[in-house]
Amino acid sequence: MAYDTDALLDLWTAPPDDDAAASAAFRALYTDPVVVNGVPLTASDLVTRARALRAALADPEREVLELVEDGDKVVVAFRLTGRHVGPLGSALGAVPATGRTVSMRVVDVLTLEGGRIARIQMVADELGLLLQAGAVALVDPGPPSPAAG
Repeated sequence: MAYDTDALLDLWTAPPDDDAAASAAFRALYTDPVVVNGVPLTASDLVTRARALRAALADPEREVLELVEDGDKVVVAFRLTGRHVGPLGSALGAVPATGRTVSMRVVDVLTLEGGRIARIQMVADELGLLLQAGAVALVDPGPPSPAAG
C-alpha cells in the first residue's frame, strides 16, 4: 500500500483555518512532538509553519517526483511551486514577496511510528529558491588566475 502523500502535502498547502482543527489534522499524521532535523516540534509549531508557507506561496502546486517505502521509512521527493506573495522564511531571513513564480525541490525522509510520522530528515533546495526569488545572485568569478610559478 502506497503512503498517502496527497494527505500529507494537502495539510501543508491548505491547513484548516481553525487552530484546533489544524492541530488535530497534524496530530492525525504526526506524533506530537515530531522531531524535524533533530528539533522537536509540536503540532502547533507545524500549524504555524504550514500557515507561513501558505501565506508566502499563492496557488501552491505539488508534484511528487519519487516515493520510496521500506518498513517504517518513507522517502518523498517532491517539487513545490507557487507565486511568491508573502514573506518567505529562509536561512537568510525573511525574503519579501516578489510576485514571481518559484519552485523548490524537497526530499523528506520520514520515520513512522504507529502509522504516524515521528521523525523527519528534510533537505530542500533553498539556494535554488532564493535564486528564483532574486534574494541571492551567483557571482561570475572571472577568468582563472595564472598559476604562480
